[in-house]
Amino acid sequence: MRRISILVLSAIFLTACVSKKKYTALQQDNGELKSELTKTQVENEELEQKFAMIQQRVDSYNSKINELTDENNSQLVSVDGVVISENQKQAMRESLKSVPPAYMATAKTLKDSMNLALEFNLKASMDNIEEDEDIAVNIEQTVVMISISDKMLFNSGSYKISNKANEILQKIANVINSEESLDVMVEGHTDNKQMRNNAAVKDNWDLSVLRATAVVKKLQDDYNVAPEQLIAAGRSSYMPLTDNDSEENRSKNRRTRIVILPNIDKFFAMMESK
Repeated sequence: MRRISILVLSAIFLTACVSKKKYTALQQDNGELKSELTKTQVENEELEQKFAMIQQRVDSYNSKINELTDENNSQLVSVDGVVISENQKQAMRESLKSVPPAYMATAKTLKDSMNLALEFNLKASMDNIEEDEDIAVNIEQTVVMISISDKMLFNSGSYKISNKANEILQKIANVINSEESLDVMVEGHTDNKQMRNNAAVKDNWDLSVLRATAVVKKLQDDYNVAPEQLIAAGRSSYMPLTDNDSEENRSKNRRTRIVILPNIDKFFAMMESK
């Protein structure tokens, strides 16, 4: 009987020990969970504060955008089907003031007026480029075509620009830089003579393209013409001015043509961005 009692007491003691260990472990886990909960609550409060600050900035920006939209909408006008702001309309009027009224007599729309204004300003800009046997300038409406002989720009059979070209290229760059809405195509033209065997330049296609590219790079690098306004093209010998039946005629066909093209759509886009 006494032995049974001792066994029962031992079992109760062991059970109590195990329960106490579990209890201690549970208390520890509980403490860690409370600590994690507190940390999460603090982080949540910080996030809510940040969100509130961001929301405040968004509301502020939306308010400013709405104010600007209301202001701009109140100033938008339609001119010949083109929607522009009142400020843009005033800027266009200023650009037209320099054009004689008689020059604008044929204009029927706003785009007509702007085309004529560009044409007038281009012609005025071209006054500083004098024509001679090596330089020809032709203006058809708003398109300016400047033809320059190869001896003015390059050494014979070469695509390296000579120092003689600096003056004329500077004047052309001044015209291009005076108006952001111009596109400029530089065309290389050759005669029909074949290249020598083992020459550095393979054929007239290569020569015409390399000469056009050389002029484009010169305008960009030395005279600050925006590259997005420039186009380089090679025509080889396939657009001659005359027959290639004499040295004099072949000399006429060896030329670089610079075509200045006012882009009226780009002009309007430029005005809308100001």
